[in-house]
Amino acid sequence: MSILASIEDRSRFDMPIVDAHHHLWDLSAGRYPTKQEKYDPNFFLGDYRKICKDYLPHDLAEDYRGFDVIGTVHIQAARAESEQVQETEWLEKVHAEHGLPNAIVGHVIFIQPDCAEVLEGHARFPLMRGIRSRPNTSKGPGQSIAGQPGTMQDDHWRRNFALLEKHGMSWDMRIPYWHLEEGAEVARSFPGIPMVVNHTGLPLDRSEDGLKIWRRGLEKLADCPNTVIKISELGLPHGKWDIPSNIRVVKEAAAIFGPDRIIFASNLPVASLSTDFGGIVEVMRTALADRSREELEKFFFRNAIRFYRIQL
Repeated sequence: MSILASIEDRSRFDMPIVDAHHHLWDLSAGRYPTKQEKYDPNFFLGDYRKICKDYLPHDLAEDYRGFDVIGTVHIQAARAESEQVQETEWLEKVHAEHGLPNAIVGHVIFIQPDCAEVLEGHARFPLMRGIRSRPNTSKGPGQSIAGQPGTMQDDHWRRNFALLEKHGMSWDMRIPYWHLEEGAEVARSFPGIPMVVNHTGLPLDRSEDGLKIWRRGLEKLADCPNTVIKISELGLPHGKWDIPSNIRVVKEAAAIFGPDRIIFASNLPVASLSTDFGGIVEVMRTALADRSREELEKFFFRNAIRFYRIQL
């Protein structure tokens, strides 16, 4: 039986939910360098030390309390490079014991020497659906490192990236907003690989100039039929949870991609640096209050089930 069935109180929202982006980690079961060995002072949300502890299925279920969560997608959680396939193996065992996650997105770096072998290893597991792998990106808008090793223009990166299609895997596109147009070029170049923009395209600069760059990138991505977007992680640096601007970016992202290509996700436990699961759902509900029940069902669970081929 799934641990999700143990959630007794589901009264806060009359809607099934698939959480299409969360993490789990057991710090005694593997190496997670940024949580155990080397604190990352440049983390995009700021100080994350409060989540540098085990986060396991019972913790996730507790965070879901009050909501009818029916399935989840686990996204790679920065386990050590030498343990990429072991993370997927561990998650399959977690699923066998707890009934979640219901799909897995693993990790490989597309320029690491054993990339093909790691992808083969991931592909052996039934719940494996795709890869999240961050390309090398510049430090901010107006700065370009295009074509450098590990970037989305690097031939080595692109050759290994192409292997996703061989394995029937998708790409979770986690890139900052000033690289979204480059992400669209990748989507056009690899039409056989389904791609999902992570974290609403990371609109971290909520100024009009910043949102203009973000919006232009999303529009280019939405022109690519093989892309969808996860509306998730609206938090800003230093724990800021700006409800008015969060509502704005949810509305705009949903309008750009349309009801069949938007997916709800939480980014727990990272999202807890800014808010809780209820806070995330409330912003989404407010932003999409004028949508029909059918469109809300697509957003909160049906689109995730389709994209990640989830069997519940």
